[in-house]
Amino acid sequence: MTIKDTVRKYSQKLKYVTHIPAKEVEILIGFLLEKNNIWLHLNYNNEFDKEKELEKLINKRASDYPLEYLINKASFYGESFIVEEGVLIPRPETELLVENAVEILKNRNCKTKVLEIGTGSGIISIMLALLIKDIEIIAVDINEKALNLAKKNAKKHKVSDKIDFRLSNLYENVEEEDIFMTISNPPYIANSYKLPKNVQYEPKNALFGGESGEELLKKIIEKSYEKGITYLLCEIGYDQKEALEKYFKELNIKEYSFYKDYEKFDRGFTVKYK
Repeated sequence: MTIKDTVRKYSQKLKYVTHIPAKEVEILIGFLLEKNNIWLHLNYNNEFDKEKELEKLINKRASDYPLEYLINKASFYGESFIVEEGVLIPRPETELLVENAVEILKNRNCKTKVLEIGTGSGIISIMLALLIKDIEIIAVDINEKALNLAKKNAKKHKVSDKIDFRLSNLYENVEEEDIFMTISNPPYIANSYKLPKNVQYEPKNALFGGESGEELLKKIIEKSYEKGITYLLCEIGYDQKEALEKYFKELNIKEYSFYKDYEKFDRGFTVKYK
């Protein structure tokens, strides 16, 4: 059976789990053959000899298992990152968080120290290290597996010298007093929220943020305020703007702004403490 026939056959099995079934079959074939999409289309009429391996992957994907975990790869900000089960999969919306940080950091004319809370696979810290020349980053997480993966990604992108990865709960193991910016995409989903089936494969401690969802966000806001951080940038849930704005006012924080994601939902904030 040719690659073309294989794509046609197996895309039928994925039509209920993705809006791009044929594309996903091509991605899985490319993964098995270690070839890119251009090669695949130039060789569409070639025989495909790994149908058994493909069928296993297709069956797993048909159960809503994330494609990124199957191919151990995800794209973020135009770069390719290693992905592993047990660590949160990067989302396109988080690119907006990086963009907002870059806007603040790019005009600094001195070395800037940035802390990332909940680094996961390391995508935020690594992109900042790639985009900002004079930067020193401390990236923390409570998940040792995530930190090991983040180190692999930092090595892949040749920015290991710019990032200090640490096992830490928020600021617990961060003694530095000269941090200019804290950035975070923390868990912010309410504990009672029923996750879509595909998201249920991802680590719960990277998703759920408390009874109402914003508890961890409020801890980060409070601790950053106490630490005298200049800027705090966080991603948030689409329905948390009102509660967080109220919290800013309780802390007498006057300089803050919210931004929306690609779907026009509230998705994050920037706070300037001083």
